Amino acid sequence: MTRLNLVLVAAVLVSALYLVHTQYESRRLFVEVDKALAQTRSLETEHDRLELEKRAQATPLRVEKLARHSLHMQSVNPALTLYVNAPASLEPPPKATGAAP
Repeated sequence: MTRLNLVLVAAVLVSALYLVHTQYESRRLFVEVDKALAQTRSLETEHDRLELEKRAQATPLRVEKLARHSLHMQSVNPALTLYVNAPASLEPPPKATGAAP
């Protein structure tokens, strides 16, 4: 009877230790999930901020201003336009007129 009691006490102790370990592991995993969710929210906020900044940077007025000042570009007008005629050897052959085959 004494051996049975010792075996049962040992089983209860092992079960209790396993329960404590399982609860600890559960809490640790819950903390990791919570941290991951917080990081997800932070990254989503940063993504939204960067999208807004990208849209602000790509406005047509800003692009035109950068083109004029940084690249020294000008608007198209007839005074600045240079027309070049292609040599006859590069011109496409004339289309045949008449009935289609």
